[in-house]
Amino acid sequence: MLVNGEWNGAWKPSDDDGDGRFVRKPSSFRDRTLVDEPGRYHLYVALICPWAHRVRLALALKGRAADFPVHVVEPELSEQGWAFAPGADPLHGSTHLWQLYTRTDASYTGRATVPLLWDTRTDRAVNNESADLVAMIDALPSEHPSLRPAEHLPELDALNADLYTRLNNGVYRAGFATTQAAYDHAVTDVFACMEALEARLADGREWLLGDRLTEADLRLFATLIRFETAYYTLFKCSRRRLSEHPALLAHARRFLALPGVAETVSFDHIRRGYFSIRRLNPSGIVPSGPENPLG
Repeated sequence: MLVNGEWNGAWKPSDDDGDGRFVRKPSSFRDRTLVDEPGRYHLYVALICPWAHRVRLALALKGRAADFPVHVVEPELSEQGWAFAPGADPLHGSTHLWQLYTRTDASYTGRATVPLLWDTRTDRAVNNESADLVAMIDALPSEHPSLRPAEHLPELDALNADLYTRLNNGVYRAGFATTQAAYDHAVTDVFACMEALEARLADGREWLLGDRLTEADLRLFATLIRFETAYYTLFKCSRRRLSEHPALLAHARRFLALPGVAETVSFDHIRRGYFSIRRLNPSGIVPSGPENPLG
């Protein structure tokens, strides 16, 4: 991580809380002002990262992907976190993502994470919180339906909060737990949430809130698409496979078939990225498959 603008030590996923539980740090840049000016904002992402994936999915579903140039970091995590291949940051020629953080704040202390939205007009990072970015993109003019319809917001926000705690972040709490008790608690949350969602979708509805796709479906998909490749194996979320949840599997397949969604998915980056985490995979061996875990 960065301490007063200087990279300090080898990259690690997070600090635990002393009881072996994974603790996700809050996002640092939270400017929620987004001007509708195509090409002004550039988005930095890792294709392995579900939080960054959410933002690309929102752009695709709202028909605004062409308005936000995307720059992709290397899938493998380096000792200094996310790294760029030569030429992958055409704006500044950065070699590592953290350099964009210190370009914005020379004394920045914290982690350098994706997604990161960059304003080329002010030449600074404006936001690195995926939930903010999805809401900001959804508010832009679009011919496509809102992902956060006003009439469903109370139910949607409650569902999003549960999805985050028990599933989206729950797999990370399981994968990075350092005590048995922390792992047991997290993995129980993961599968309790999956069972509840399976039951919710088992009535034949297409999406979590019925016949209308919302942000909750986007959040669910970003985890399900990585489940067999990384979370079932590397993160020890192995009580049941995704294929043992037929309604969830059908949801993931249905979402993947939406226009523009498949272009946001790289199973190669997902495999290479997750299995580059030395804390979880010291050998660095990357499994050869599956090529498409949704079948």
